[in-house]
Amino acid sequence: MLNTWEIDVNLSGQSQSFVAGARLDAAHKDAALAIKAKAGDREAFAGLLERNYNFIYRTAYKWCGHQSDAEDVAQDVCVKLATALASFDGRSAFTSWLYRVTLNVVRDMQRARSSRDQRHADFLDVTPPDVPADQEEAAAEGELWRAVRALPEKQRDAVLLIYAEELTHAAAAEILNVKESTISWYVHEARKTLKGLL
Repeated sequence: MLNTWEIDVNLSGQSQSFVAGARLDAAHKDAALAIKAKAGDREAFAGLLERNYNFIYRTAYKWCGHQSDAEDVAQDVCVKLATALASFDGRSAFTSWLYRVTLNVVRDMQRARSSRDQRHADFLDVTPPDVPADQEEAAAEGELWRAVRALPEKQRDAVLLIYAEELTHAAAAEILNVKESTISWYVHEARKTLKGLL
């Protein structure tokens, strides 16, 4: 429902308010579905998965870099979500909480691969979503994302949230459960590391 200040603004202002309102409505709907699903409502759980599967997959793909790995992570998240919902308390946005759950599954997968001594390059290779027409540019971009995935875990996560997901430092801090200044430090350290790698 629009509040009075949204009704009194010009057409472009209304359009912007509607978009912000739609995002807020989506966040409230996700939170409401999560609370119902947590209480055992199967339809709410199915609705929550339907609304957020693409988000989970897209997030996993940015961290993993391979379609099959992202599909595996998304499937694991969907399975673990039923029990993980017990920890959703509504203090943060559902999507922030879901980022954390997804990143934990990604990290678990990566640790499992490490322990089995698989080649690190298996999950570092990246195909950017918008491949530049120029092959040199595409190769350079692929090299950059491979280098980002080779960063220490906290630096990598901060860089991917800020640059790949285009989140603010505050939003990234909420997802990683650290202070905003810590995110800034991770990004700063990542830049120094990347200069040495590239």
